[in-house]
Amino acid sequence: MENQAIPQKSKFSSTFALLVIPICIIVAEIVFHFIFGAKSNFEPTGEPKVGNYFGIVYKGGFIVPILMSFFLMVITFSVERFITIQQAYGSGSLDNFVRKIKSFLSTNDVNGAIEICEQQKGSLGNVTLSVLQKYKSVASDKSMSKDQKQVAIQKELEEATALELPILEKNLTILATLASVATLVGLLGTVIGMIKAFAALASSGTPNAEALATGISEALINTALGISSSAFAIIFYNLFTSKIDTLTYSIDEVGFSINQNFAANHKEKESAVLA
Repeated sequence: MENQAIPQKSKFSSTFALLVIPICIIVAEIVFHFIFGAKSNFEPTGEPKVGNYFGIVYKGGFIVPILMSFFLMVITFSVERFITIQQAYGSGSLDNFVRKIKSFLSTNDVNGAIEICEQQKGSLGNVTLSVLQKYKSVASDKSMSKDQKQVAIQKELEEATALELPILEKNLTILATLASVATLVGLLGTVIGMIKAFAALASSGTPNAEALATGISEALINTALGISSSAFAIIFYNLFTSKIDTLTYSIDEVGFSINQNFAANHKEKESAVLA
């Protein structure tokens, strides 16, 4: 029953991504032009006031709001993934849950294991519950051989896992993409800034010190924003993939235990009757 909600969650995640990207771009543009570009941040000459970082960042050029939108996307998707994965972990420790399931299976108490799954309220609990329900179903089916029953249990494990895990990996590709693209866009801004700086040096007569400083400033600001956005994206991406791998390992461990228990407690020509 739990797995029926998965398509709705997937649809929500897709809609969430479609909404977040344009909203982050719009917010970044508004912040860049109306907050960073406010007249109060600049001298009458148009130069940023001394120590006013909003004005300094504004002078970074048109690449800055793009990088700001990337940073907002990284933060937003990271928060969304954190909430989703924490919910997938359910209540309590995964290790404790696995130990409890193994303990119930060692005494062939499938009903007790099912109760623990219902209390866990996470992806591991959902998958284990689905597999244990299949366990009970095939255990009392005398028309199937032992091998057929084990295949049915393994298939249920694979199907339940296939329903649960993709929702956890949703939007991680966006974080991975931002980790690379933010650096490249920051580099593009750096190149544009340096072009302006060298153009000032190449101007006839005395080099324009103001134009030179502006070009270098634009280059450094874009570099800083690109690197910071990329760094956060890489950190969060690795954190989330690590947590998903831990959850996947727990699912595999429980699935293996259930199969081993079934093989040990059921012979080819007899089936245990479960209460």
